[in-house]
Amino acid sequence: MACFADAAARLAGLAGAVLGWSPDRFWLATPAELAVVVAVLRGEAAAVDPPDAATRARLQEAFPDG
Repeated sequence: MACFADAAARLAGLAGAVLGWSPDRFWLATPAELAVVVAVLRGEAAAVDPPDAATRARLQEAFPDG
């Protein structure tokens, strides 16, 4: 069984080589974000539904860009 460090090193290398991610970008990504990217690269449909209009409105109110 691989330890966390070994698995993280392999994933960081993949993210850098295939996605062009810097180490900082890799470590800032959540496991869910990385899982979606890997699923898409494998040709699998992303398992995340886009937010509906009401959710987007709540997020825009909570996190305004201005």
